[in-house]
Amino acid sequence: MATISEFLAARAGLLKGYGSALSGSIGRLVFSLAYFVLLANSLSIAEFGIFATASATGVVLSRIFAFGFVSPLYRIATVKPQLVGVYAAGFLAFGLVSLPVVALIAWMVHGAIFAANMAIGAFALVVVSEVLLWRLAETVIIVNNGMGRFGRAAILVILGTFFRALAALFFAYAGAASLDAWAWYYLGANAVSLGVAALFFYPGHRLRFAPRLYGRRLMDSFAVSGSEVLFYLQMELDKLLVLAMGGPQIAGIYAIVMRLVDLTAVPIRVFTMMLIQAMMRSPEMLRRAWLKLGIEAGIFSVSVAALLVLSGVLHVYPGLLGDNVAQIAPIIGFALLVPAFRNLVEYQAELLYARGQTVLRAINLALLAGAKAVLLIALMSVVSGATPLLAWLNAVFAALYLISAALTYAALRRPAKPL
Repeated sequence: MATISEFLAARAGLLKGYGSALSGSIGRLVFSLAYFVLLANSLSIAEFGIFATASATGVVLSRIFAFGFVSPLYRIATVKPQLVGVYAAGFLAFGLVSLPVVALIAWMVHGAIFAANMAIGAFALVVVSEVLLWRLAETVIIVNNGMGRFGRAAILVILGTFFRALAALFFAYAGAASLDAWAWYYLGANAVSLGVAALFFYPGHRLRFAPRLYGRRLMDSFAVSGSEVLFYLQMELDKLLVLAMGGPQIAGIYAIVMRLVDLTAVPIRVFTMMLIQAMMRSPEMLRRAWLKLGIEAGIFSVSVAALLVLSGVLHVYPGLLGDNVAQIAPIIGFALLVPAFRNLVEYQAELLYARGQTVLRAINLALLAGAKAVLLIALMSVVSGATPLLAWLNAVFAALYLISAALTYAALRRPAKPL
């Protein structure tokens, strides 16, 4: 008993930090679910699919913003918090420079994928919400987490999701249930989140522009930007391909299922964040094979159990999350293993980031994005209908996990890069 007490006492700070971060994720989970239910049942299934795909596109584009300089900012917040103001100024400067690049790519993506289904004005509002408004608010969360202020970061996470849920509530009762109208509500919710983040949650360090300090961090920034774009591209590529090849209705069904899948990752991402911070200070902490296997087994088990419980609840109470979700409830279980393999790929990518192996991470993610595109295009060429698509997705994500594991653990045998 004394040994257990000593173990817990030695890790009291870590456990407290995890509890604070997890509380934010639980709060986010509650409001995310409310937001999802309100929106998924206010828009048609097809419109929800289009919006989810546009939002996913905005998330990918947001990783180009500031050309990845959020990575040096996070590292500085973790190891040298007194320089946060200097690197925050650099982040904002690089953000301004990156905006024309983001705008050009967004315009090209709209023309290639969204032109037939979504007005460019509504698409632009969604992209601005993700790239400029939420990404800046998210950066404040990242800085607070880096500085160990997990409670403050958790509160801001909850507030950000709360404002979106509140916007969805107003939208549901406004009687203007169109995608074009929702884009304005979404913009407003993210603008409020950014205002609250800037006024009440920024650590208070005075912004100081010091270009001489940024040069040696640029390679890491560009590598992280590239790898983050590739990471979110391979995470969200399925939505784009389903919309392009299956049409809005199938895309809507797929988006609802994947949104439910994404909710299973909330507690796992908190654990991963804490582990990554520990690895940034001690890069060789996962040298033992049994520890690697145990962590992956835990992620797999929690992910499968979460979707299994959710699928079971919706089987008994199909209307629990609204009429639109009720139509899809019977087929959610067909994607049972998808969250497990998806969460494991995300976890493995973060291991390389923690060790400073950002170039290898970018290469691995490029290979995964290519593999995912090939597998999904092949699958959708021979499969029609939402049910067989979800069933075969288990095999697609299992293959991506095996590729990721082979690439990641080969890279981990190399020495870690100094941060």
